[in-house]
Amino acid sequence: MSGGEFSLDLRVYIEDTDAGGIVYYVNYLKFMERARTELMRSLGFGKNYIFNHDLMFVVRDVKVQYLRPATLDDELVATAAITQLRGASMVMRQRVRRGKDVLAEGEVTIACVDRAGVKPRRMPREMVAALRLAQEQQ
Repeated sequence: MSGGEFSLDLRVYIEDTDAGGIVYYVNYLKFMERARTELMRSLGFGKNYIFNHDLMFVVRDVKVQYLRPATLDDELVATAAITQLRGASMVMRQRVRRGKDVLAEGEVTIACVDRAGVKPRRMPREMVAALRLAQEQQ
């Protein structure tokens, strides 16, 4: 994490592109998902923790702006930064960059739900504390 913003290095593979050789729009959402997942893992909340605490995270809302295309073999960076944190949800600002160029940016609202009923639930205290600390370091 650099200045509170988590960064994940990526490369564009052929399966990420469309017939025109540019990254298909939905794959930017996949890149952002990977950054969110790795951010949580870096804070100690990987999939084992989440499954063992009978919770999961679901996307409640997403807004993305596509600014420039990425192409085959590009080296990219996907970032995630927490902008809002509530008891059962959080909002993250996310970007996909190639060097200094922002290719896509967006805001993703994530809700914490219980695995069995897929109903909203509060995040565990230790998770909220770690997320708050990460947010404060931005």
